[in-house]
Amino acid sequence: MKFGSLPVDEAEGALLAHSLRGEGFSFKKGRRLGAEDVATLQSAGVAEIIAATLEDGDLHEDEAAARIAAALAGSGAGAKVTAAFTGRCNLVAEGRGLFLVDRARIDALNAIHEAITVATLPAFEPVEPRQLLATVKIIPFSAPAAAVEEAVALLDAAAAGGAPGANRGPAVQVAAFRARRVGLVQTALPGTKPALLDKGRAALDARLAALDCPPASERRCAHEPEAIAAALAELAEEGCGLLLVSGASAIVDRRDVVPAGIERAGGALGHFGMPVDPGNLLLLASLGETPVLGLPGCARAPKINGFDWVLQRLLADLEVGREDITAMGVGGLLKEIGGRPLPRAEAVESGGDDEPAADSGAKRLPRIAALVLAAGQGRRMGGPNKLLLEFQGEPLLRAAVRAAQESDAAEVLVVTGHQRQAVEGALAGLGVPTVHNPDYEQGLSTSLKAGLAALPAAIDGVVVLLGDMPRVAPGVIDKLIAAFDPLEGRAICQPSWRGKRGNPVLFARRFFAELQGLGGDVGAKPLLADYPELVCEVPVDDEAVLSDVDTPEAYRALTGE
Repeated sequence: MKFGSLPVDEAEGALLAHSLRGEGFSFKKGRRLGAEDVATLQSAGVAEIIAATLEDGDLHEDEAAARIAAALAGSGAGAKVTAAFTGRCNLVAEGRGLFLVDRARIDALNAIHEAITVATLPAFEPVEPRQLLATVKIIPFSAPAAAVEEAVALLDAAAAGGAPGANRGPAVQVAAFRARRVGLVQTALPGTKPALLDKGRAALDARLAALDCPPASERRCAHEPEAIAAALAELAEEGCGLLLVSGASAIVDRRDVVPAGIERAGGALGHFGMPVDPGNLLLLASLGETPVLGLPGCARAPKINGFDWVLQRLLADLEVGREDITAMGVGGLLKEIGGRPLPRAEAVESGGDDEPAADSGAKRLPRIAALVLAAGQGRRMGGPNKLLLEFQGEPLLRAAVRAAQESDAAEVLVVTGHQRQAVEGALAGLGVPTVHNPDYEQGLSTSLKAGLAALPAAIDGVVVLLGDMPRVAPGVIDKLIAAFDPLEGRAICQPSWRGKRGNPVLFARRFFAELQGLGGDVGAKPLLADYPELVCEVPVDDEAVLSDVDTPEAYRALTGE
């Protein structure tokens, strides 16, 4: 890759190294300059720029990041790869579970070439859907194709078990939590208060609920080996897939009462003690194929401790043995943390339709809603409702809505108006919510207002789609979401094809009030003109972003008739 000063006259096809702004234009860094861009810069009196020019053997940053991310995630590993933008490609969790990562492969990957970097969460971190797991970032505007090939080969060979000493499977995975029945034995000594046992039961049930399990099946008995053995046998007979023993007195030796009770039940002791504080006095055992844990006293408290780390792994169907326990020391000092939440106890930064929760430190994808405007009368079509016309065997609107549903948008909402019942009928079976705009005759702005007012509070932005653009692919929407980053000045994202801007357009929440203040049938164009420095032009290889169906001629062009 060539990098440095370049005469504007020779800049067509080059990548702009630094943002440029002038009268009537605002070019972001990384923009591939076209002929019109060069002409604009020449008209503005710009003679020279700092730019990068790709050479043979270079891969554009987005292509390089996407290829490495795909190899990193593999398939069926619970990780989804998002669209690449500015050399960054993220992997996010598809469901709830524990994050698994092969550190040796990540270290080897990061050592291949300085242009290639991969950052991940810590191993065994509990994750929620859409939470960020890892990010691939290409540092300059390109990476050597040979280095990218080496990275992909490393990941593919290791996943297939072909690399010496490598773990099988993708380097980044999510082990899903699996609900099961858990049995709890609580022992009592003379003078043990029932309230203490109630507290322990409540803390455990809260942990189980956070991991999608039902409340524990409980037995209370005397703090004696025979009584513990009988209680364990009863719970095992009931089909509990995990057995826990909480003693009235903490286990201080593998020959203590609780270990003796497990052995009397026919169980085998594994490892006693763990380098996690609080949680040191945990006992790992088994009863046949069923894991059994002797709990430390701190398990009665809601704060995270070593028991949580083992419980999470077992409920994600991960084996836990002596080596796993002894490897928990680094990072195992939890005493002063206090605020670390259980996986669902405090949710991620924000979630669902609820108010934003306390920040758990988990970074997630922005929650972007797709708002499909389908309320207009379509007068230029000259009669029929254009949204109900057939396109590839289904109503034109239905194709546009399905694309939104198949994208990375967190949710989809359709705004209806003209011929409401017929429009809703065209969407039957898709399960998409609708909101009616009774003022649809007053123009597009009223549909924006109705749709924005119906969005949940936890939404970070909205991508506004026109119902008469059925050829806009899910990947276009995904690219807009990948580009969205208000902290980096990309608060409005608009697709472009060969330098021409089109639809849909993504707006950050900060603009919702202004969007709701628009009037008439002009849509959001005034906002794009008012904030040029916050508009990110996202190049796409899809002419469909320029084509809507307003006239019979446009419909014939769409269908090829």
